[in-house]
Amino acid sequence: MNQNQNAPHILIVDDDVCLARSLALIFKRKGYVVSIAADGLSAIEQVKTAPADIVLMDFKMPGMNGIETYQHLKSIRPNLTALLMTGFAEDDQVQAALQAGILYVLVKPLDIDHLLTLIPKVLARRQTLALIVDDYPEACAQITRVLERKGYQVTCVESGEQAIEAVRQRHYPIIFIDLKLPTMDGLQTYLALRAIDPDITAIMITGYREEMDAQIQAALAHNAHACLYKPFDTKQVQTLVEEIEHRERQTKDEGRRTDDERGENASG
Repeated sequence: MNQNQNAPHILIVDDDVCLARSLALIFKRKGYVVSIAADGLSAIEQVKTAPADIVLMDFKMPGMNGIETYQHLKSIRPNLTALLMTGFAEDDQVQAALQAGILYVLVKPLDIDHLLTLIPKVLARRQTLALIVDDYPEACAQITRVLERKGYQVTCVESGEQAIEAVRQRHYPIIFIDLKLPTMDGLQTYLALRAIDPDITAIMITGYREEMDAQIQAALAHNAHACLYKPFDTKQVQTLVEEIEHRERQTKDEGRRTDDERGENASG
């Protein structure tokens, strides 16, 4: 079968050659481009020259384990999405993987049907949307650079009215909102956006800490995630985004555990 080179690319990293080849065959039949690496060092070399859309990686391998390998891969490709496979699903191991940025931890023997359902969802997540509401171009550009490196598709608008129109059209999980905006201020904008889409996560922005303190506290009281103070650096933006992503992973993990418990109770 000829592979479509525009198809998503999956890199399988596992020293179990038989399992890796079997997974590769399954994915190729589904139309994916697939490559295999037997250990962490080989995966690192491959990712340097051929970026993968998803890395499906074993935890226990010769040399570097899966988490250590992922950390090296992420330093090369910050947008990298990784799923970890393990035969030893201990809670501390799972938490260490999720905290490192691994998106999902899959327990061996793998549920292939679940995996094939999961992969398209993971690919769709790579194009998560983010909205920046700020009439200061330099701030927009600075935040955009961080978000795009992490795989977000970013929209910038200059006013609350434009933000409201954008959120009516699409779901933006992460929104940065300057508190000083023309016509509608940032707090009014945030509250209007939450009324349209309660599932947004907002980070307020201001260069006027004391002047805007009442609005900052009001926004935080209405579940804004944090306030970012100008001038800020890219590390601050990255840290906030990673906090939000980590919280999202924890929520999903808790949801999966609840579903598993419900399933066990139903079967019992």
